[in-house]
Amino acid sequence: MVLRNASLLRLLAMSVVLIASLTSQLHALGQPHYVEDRCSPGCFPLAEQATLAPIVVDSNDYPGVVRAATDLQSDISRVTSHSPALLNRVSAQPDLIIVGTVDHSALIQRLVESKKIDVSDIKGKWESFFLQVVDRPLPGVKRALVIVGSDKRGTIYGIYDLSEQIGVSPWYWWADVPVQQRDSLFIKPGKFAQGEPAVKYRGIFLNDEAPSLTGWVNEKFGGYNHQFYTKVFELILRMKGNYLWPAMWNSAFNEDDPLNPKLADQYGIVMGTSHHEPMLRAQQEWKRHGTGPWDYTKNADELQKFWTEGVERNKNYESIITLGMRGDGDMPMSKDANIQLLEKIVADQRKIIAEHVNPDVTKVPQDWALYKEVQEYYEKGMRVPDDVTLLWSDDNWGNIRRLPTPEERKRSGGAGVYYHFDYVGGPRNYKWLNTNPITKVWEQMNLAYHYGATRIWIVNVGDLKPMEFPIEFFLSFAWSPERWPRNSTAEFTRLWAAREFGPQYADQIASIMSRYTKYNGRRKPELLDITTYSLTDYQEADRAAADFQGISDEAEQLYNRLPANERDAFFQLVLYPTKASAQVLELYVDAAKNQLYATQGRVSANQWATRTRELFKQHTELNAYYNHTLAGGKWDHMMDQTHLGYTWWQEPPLDKMPSVTQVVPRENASMGIYAEGFAGPFYRPPALPEFDVFTQQQHYIDVFNHGREPFDFTASASDPWILLSATHGHVGTEDNRIWVSIDWSKVPQGTADGTVTITGPGEPEMKVNVVALNPTEPTRDSLHGFVETNGCVSIESVHFTNKVDSPNANWESIDDLGRTLSSMSIFPVTAASMTPPQSAHLEYRMYLFHPGNLNVEAILDPTQNFVPGRGLRFAISWDDQPPQVVDALEHNDLHDWEETVKDSVRMVAMKTKVEGIGYHTLKVWMVDPGVVLQKLVVDTGGVKPSYLGPPESYFRK
Repeated sequence: MVLRNASLLRLLAMSVVLIASLTSQLHALGQPHYVEDRCSPGCFPLAEQATLAPIVVDSNDYPGVVRAATDLQSDISRVTSHSPALLNRVSAQPDLIIVGTVDHSALIQRLVESKKIDVSDIKGKWESFFLQVVDRPLPGVKRALVIVGSDKRGTIYGIYDLSEQIGVSPWYWWADVPVQQRDSLFIKPGKFAQGEPAVKYRGIFLNDEAPSLTGWVNEKFGGYNHQFYTKVFELILRMKGNYLWPAMWNSAFNEDDPLNPKLADQYGIVMGTSHHEPMLRAQQEWKRHGTGPWDYTKNADELQKFWTEGVERNKNYESIITLGMRGDGDMPMSKDANIQLLEKIVADQRKIIAEHVNPDVTKVPQDWALYKEVQEYYEKGMRVPDDVTLLWSDDNWGNIRRLPTPEERKRSGGAGVYYHFDYVGGPRNYKWLNTNPITKVWEQMNLAYHYGATRIWIVNVGDLKPMEFPIEFFLSFAWSPERWPRNSTAEFTRLWAAREFGPQYADQIASIMSRYTKYNGRRKPELLDITTYSLTDYQEADRAAADFQGISDEAEQLYNRLPANERDAFFQLVLYPTKASAQVLELYVDAAKNQLYATQGRVSANQWATRTRELFKQHTELNAYYNHTLAGGKWDHMMDQTHLGYTWWQEPPLDKMPSVTQVVPRENASMGIYAEGFAGPFYRPPALPEFDVFTQQQHYIDVFNHGREPFDFTASASDPWILLSATHGHVGTEDNRIWVSIDWSKVPQGTADGTVTITGPGEPEMKVNVVALNPTEPTRDSLHGFVETNGCVSIESVHFTNKVDSPNANWESIDDLGRTLSSMSIFPVTAASMTPPQSAHLEYRMYLFHPGNLNVEAILDPTQNFVPGRGLRFAISWDDQPPQVVDALEHNDLHDWEETVKDSVRMVAMKTKVEGIGYHTLKVWMVDPGVVLQKLVVDTGGVKPSYLGPPESYFRK
């Protein structure tokens, strides 16, 4: 026994060494790694056992650089358990870490003048840096690791890049990601450079921040003060962001704590104010101090005074000044507001900036947020000076409404995008958890990048905490879009998982992260109800719940396998969002079964009522664990956001369990049956959906009880080709499900009919009709393409049977983008519109048994008309028929838009006609770029109502 335990310990030790070795290969996301556990020739010893290289930073460098150097000191200590010295002048040392900014550090200047380093490739650039091992940089110094930036943030990013590469996640505090202990750290020889970023200003907006973030901030910090905000500043900088719109519902960043703006500038954060808070003044400041109405036609003098105080107060800090004016409380201006008035407001605001900040107003960064109705003013002719950044917006649901035209790209102020991961408003709030697949973020922000909206990217992140993963992707993509090309989001997710939890489970964790956001992206939890997924057709509700339950179980198993010090982080980043989301979906499915089964008179309805209550209790307990127990109560209130029981756009005051119904059973046993998908008419015998030799599906018959007393039943098939999962069973208060399948080796060719007979005590026998399709042509093995089954052909867009490219633009896949699989879209995204049949097209070959008048439905991403005046067009055709051009946005009124964002897709139906049983080819032609095709459904008369549409039909290439 002792020997066995000793062997086990040796194996465990070897595993730890292996994992540590693998961990040493981790590095900043998407960047070449330069930190190693072992010294290669020419390396720099950052830490070697207890010997650590001191850090030297010129005390006259930017305050933010000096401060970030102290973070590096702390980070090295977190990794090695030893703290390096932090110096402000060089002393004779074998090894030094020298940190500094070009033209602001005497140390860096000495190295440049002595030609030890060459900064010509970063000098004068925006936020660029390099790290380089330099031999004998200064007298008495053998080697140095030099971290040099082109400006203050460039140097800060270089510092934090090293911190990340040695193993300190940007989320070490905000998500309790543990730091892997390492005794030795060496820097590879060479020069490792980054920058300039593709997007100049990259940031987040803390919004819709009550009750969760505000409750937490008040408890932990006593309000939105500098103690809270410095945590936010550091996080943003560690992810190479630089811009912040602060929380504003019930707080005023500049006024609540005068250290807020001062420290933001020292840290290196560019501050702004939200789309409806002009001139660096918070909405709350007007509520507190404003005199008279928020109306420029009636109160211009007071408003000018108010705005003047804002820019005067912040003129010495790095800011982007929001121009324009919306109605008070983020509402549209009055109906009589006109373009001339708004242009005068902007002109007067710029006059204030010129008088109080810089006479050359073009040198002061400014933006005009074209949010909601403000975009309409622009489209009707309102203009602002060219040096003002046009900040375009999405539709609050992740679909960009407008991007700059070629002419607008010539403006000196450029353009940007205000994006949303969180929203309060119609058709419904979504504030609780991350529901933003990064594939969707990539697709939309890739458009922004290629259409030249690269001056500002800012994203509404709600309470911040639930959005850790998409925040980092958003900022990483803004820094270097070329590093994350099409179909690289899976790599990003895997690298992120490996950085946070090591390589051992990285693939599995990445898969869970991708799937939970995909499933939440199908329909946001706040929009779910008992009718969302079909209980009667395509086994849809059970499939959707099983999808989520599967990854929830997987996440829980991983949680139990992880070391104790990793579990808090894993709970926050992976387990909680997965499990809590799965619970909510299952809660609605269980309540839906209760309601349906109650209408069918099933005694089991009461079981589903009990299950719904128990699941609601478990969900409440899971939220309480997050708030009160996780990390010793560190995140209390972070899961205060209500999300169950919506009845309109605004959130419910309390989470409310879906309604359930109790039934009163009959006294005696009474058998009932339900055949999957059968909706009547009830004067006919029930029938199962058609079976076919291609799909070889299973369908079910539920045997249930109307009464209190249990009973036994028998089941028999009329023909040997009908297979039953059980031929007898017992039914009490729970149903008994019989699965029906087909022995295809015994089915006659053509269409075969049979029955399943269910007999219970004292009951007349009940029959269920069974139909099996086994055609002579085509056969399962001879099929080429898709095949019609159950009255439709359902096609995932990436499963084309042929793709015909054009010289200028092609259909290409975007992996994992979509509710069910992946998507096809046009690349390059800036391609000119084309007229078919000269354009690229996709082909989908299929065998139809019921040709004629067919309805073809294209399921698209809910993309908006981001190119003015163009539409979002594509074309379809059958065989050699001429292409039929369709504008996906032909019907896009408020109701249409609400339905698309709730469903996360736009469904475009087209009436077509095709003659002749046999093979036909459906072609989808490019007209405009920007169309994102997820799925096609050809309805030959059998499509049933469902949320996700029919599962994909059988196909064979």
